[in-house]
Amino acid sequence: MMKLNDAALADLARADLPGEVAVPGYDRGGLAAGILHVGVGNFHRAHMARYLGDLFAKGLDHDWAIKGAGVREADAAMRTRLEAQDWLTTAIELAPERMRARIVGSMVDFVPVEAGHGALIEAMADPAIRIVSLTVTEGGYYIDPATQSFDTGHADIRHDAANPDRPRTAFGAIVAALKRRREAGHPPFTGLSCDNLPGNGDILRAAVVGLAGLVDAGLARWIDERGAFPNSMVDCIVPATGPRELALVRERFGIEDAAPVTHEPFRQWVIEDRFCAGRPRLEEVGVTFTERVHDYERMKIRILNGGHAALCYPAALLDIEPVAGAMADGRIARFFRKVEEEEIVPHVDAVPDMTPPAYLDLIESRFSNPAIVDTTRRLAFDGSNRQPKFILPSVADGLAAGRPVEGLALVSAAWCRYCGGATESGRPIEPNDPIWNELTARARAARDRPEEWLGMRRIYGDLAAESRFAEAFGRWLRLIHDRGMEAALEAYSG
Repeated sequence: MMKLNDAALADLARADLPGEVAVPGYDRGGLAAGILHVGVGNFHRAHMARYLGDLFAKGLDHDWAIKGAGVREADAAMRTRLEAQDWLTTAIELAPERMRARIVGSMVDFVPVEAGHGALIEAMADPAIRIVSLTVTEGGYYIDPATQSFDTGHADIRHDAANPDRPRTAFGAIVAALKRRREAGHPPFTGLSCDNLPGNGDILRAAVVGLAGLVDAGLARWIDERGAFPNSMVDCIVPATGPRELALVRERFGIEDAAPVTHEPFRQWVIEDRFCAGRPRLEEVGVTFTERVHDYERMKIRILNGGHAALCYPAALLDIEPVAGAMADGRIARFFRKVEEEEIVPHVDAVPDMTPPAYLDLIESRFSNPAIVDTTRRLAFDGSNRQPKFILPSVADGLAAGRPVEGLALVSAAWCRYCGGATESGRPIEPNDPIWNELTARARAARDRPEEWLGMRRIYGDLAAESRFAEAFGRWLRLIHDRGMEAALEAYSG
């Protein structure tokens, strides 16, 4: 057993360990940070950090290493774990036929997480940092559910506007750092969202410029005119790390790592080439730079993320926890395929080298990978933010085009039933949404009055008034309650 740290890398490279382990093919001592990343969770370390490690191994762009950062208690805990192992992570690729590991060494530092975020502001104000990237989850951008615009009235945003030198949020720290750069005569950095949001760069721009406008109108104009916020699409299935993953890295690979990640073989990153302070040559390691990011993102968000929603709620209600297990269940697999083919794929355009039907085949294969121990609970998390982005746009398109929306209405009905707080066997469902208590109350009231659920305008907007969707939702919800989820799946799929 070897403890993961810089000193062990040479030993890891030549050790007779139980499994196949690749170590960084570059001198980490020669790296310098050019990117500061907020939110050093599993996805970042299995995606962006791996791409940059591949680039450094080609001998390119060693001045674009990552400095980690965060604004939450969980970020502080991650910093503690990674500091003890010199910011290294073991990333384990789980393919059906093989398993292999690599040590990811593209992170070289992690800003201390503290109240007021002084160290974070100072780090971002350093002109050596030319990109500030983020993974703060879909619900972390302070979007007003009713207007889908930046919520200037949120308590955190009001605090940051009133206390710009001691902000609570990542966006407040970004504005404070950009203010310092402007005053020092330094150019702004590029803001790069790596979150699963349609138009994530536009949303990040709205948050940063919107908050800056509450502090200093001139600063807001400077950021808007001279800054850059490219849209991007990211894709890789990365399960949460738990006891199984911690044991796997020890027992299969002989490495003591407090923060390993597992991931599928597939990965994709598509970005608009709009950077204001340079960028690493990521096209050398498979990143796609294009002006058609929205087409790629629509395909991914509708088919993959929408597909996640379609399978996770029925599976969870039937007490099926592994995602691959849900895909192996004929009831759920038939439902997944039909709702995708008839109600999601028709509203998606092709992208270079990939048609929507071919992408669906790829997604079905990825979801069925038995080596990836992903859970329906993880996929079901935060439905109040995810349904309006991943499912309801396909409903709106289907209604406008006169196409079926029955299966998508069933997805919403299954989500409603899930939020009732128990599976069909009676097993309690622990809170799994930032507004879980409200959702549970609504779900229970909707058993007799389905309109109580659809009345959440911040989620459903005007769809509650669309009789074809509302009638289908109510019918499916009654069927689920009266005869069960399996009966509803059978009634839809035949």
